[in-house]
Amino acid sequence: MNLLNSDHFWQFACTLYAKPEQQTTLLALQNQQGKNVNLCLLLLYLDSLNLSINAQQLNTLINVISEFDTHALQPLRAARSYLKANQNTISDYATIRAELLSTELKLEKQQQHMLIEAVNEFELIEHAAPNNIELYMKAT
Repeated sequence: MNLLNSDHFWQFACTLYAKPEQQTTLLALQNQQGKNVNLCLLLLYLDSLNLSINAQQLNTLINVISEFDTHALQPLRAARSYLKANQNTISDYATIRAELLSTELKLEKQQQHMLIEAVNEFELIEHAAPNNIELYMKAT
């Protein structure tokens, strides 16, 4: 099997995330259920390639990104949220917001790269109608 390419995944993710209904759904999964948007996007990407993962592989993916998510992405999102709530007191809010968004996108891309590297170590199963996202939604 050909190894998956993180640039192709990034393009897939950007295209899917640009759809307002997808963005709303993914952010709701993140904010209400604690799911990782990049992992959701990866699972949808695998579905689009007719590739299926198992529960053990899913747990590996969760573990691969957990520390990065906790120590890099979540604090940046919290800072951005704090600044937004207090934007009237921050003199250069628009510039700071733009720079934080740019940094967050770079970190998101890095996390996606980590996921692709991990998936490329798996033996994936070809499946006519995979539903990897359902596996993740059922996971605790």
